[in-house]
Amino acid sequence: MENIKDYEALAKLDLPLNERLFISEQADMLINSFEELKNTDTLGAQPLVTVLNIQNILRDDVAVKLVSREELLENAPQQSDGFFQVPKTLE
Repeated sequence: MENIKDYEALAKLDLPLNERLFISEQADMLINSFEELKNTDTLGAQPLVTVLNIQNILRDDVAVKLVSREELLENAPQQSDGFFQVPKTLE
């Protein structure tokens, strides 16, 4: 119950006693469930990233030049030295 008061103070809350008791019970239940997991024999168990038997199939990351710089700059209202020229925004 003391931990609940500490968390309550950190969150700047003022909970009624019945809510503190409820949160304390829920926290105890959660902590006890982790205690049960500590007693589980995991010797020889392989770590899993996912429980599903799937694998991502990704394509090779290959750079492909689709449009040339000149083609892109053809539609620019203003350009300078191969770059888009835009109005000054900061002074």
